[in-house]
Amino acid sequence: MLVALTCMVAAQQRTASTAPPPTVTPQSYPADQVQTGQARFASQCGFCHGRDLLGSDTGPDLTRSLLVAQDLRGDKIGPLVKAGRVDKGMPSFDVNDADLAAIVAYIHDQKVKMDALIGGRRSVDVAQLQTGNAEAGRNYFDANCSTCHSATGDLAGVGMRFQGLPLLQRMLYPTGRGVAAPKVTVQVTPQEIVTGTLVSQDEFTISVTDAGGMRRNFAADAVKFTVDDKLSAHLDQIGKYTDNDMHNVLTYLQTLQTAR
Repeated sequence: MLVALTCMVAAQQRTASTAPPPTVTPQSYPADQVQTGQARFASQCGFCHGRDLLGSDTGPDLTRSLLVAQDLRGDKIGPLVKAGRVDKGMPSFDVNDADLAAIVAYIHDQKVKMDALIGGRRSVDVAQLQTGNAEAGRNYFDANCSTCHSATGDLAGVGMRFQGLPLLQRMLYPTGRGVAAPKVTVQVTPQEIVTGTLVSQDEFTISVTDAGGMRRNFAADAVKFTVDDKLSAHLDQIGKYTDNDMHNVLTYLQTLQTAR
């Protein structure tokens, strides 16, 4: 959703080892507003930026955004969200003031937390990621990932396309180019079943774009629905990985340098 927030500073080519820009005007928000914003951000923006704001192939790390650092209670984030940056792949969004304020609150709260981490969050070089054991990574992959992926199929040559941190990001949050939004089936009544592309989902509302291109909104507690999200297994896996597991799998994936 906020894919263009760091495009203004793209020329600086910030790296993971570069300190994030400091917040110009420190600000705090009520805990309930931040919590609401977290849910709204996850459903509206998480596909591009990750649920924790740390970015993906299609969206930058918002905690390292100069625009976010200079924002004061939405005075810069808000207009950008509503106007969009179509030339950068970000459409405009019709977000009500309360939801937008909550999203802004969560962005700032998350930036404060990330800035406070000791040791320089994500200040890593590629060499620091090369600590895994490829054979152990292969064993982990075969046991946990091979149901959906194949070293000689969809992941053939992945070690040539991505290395180091970009590959780790892709492994943990695979929301890159070419990854379709999850499909959702919503059963409105026993007589009507709506199938379409998931637009957003939270504890109150589920929105889909149906086969005819129309956006449909449903009260979450009034319908039955299932979400077919091929990426959910990656989110589930995050809670199971140890640090060694992640480095081992990363090292194994980097050995996959032969394309189909």
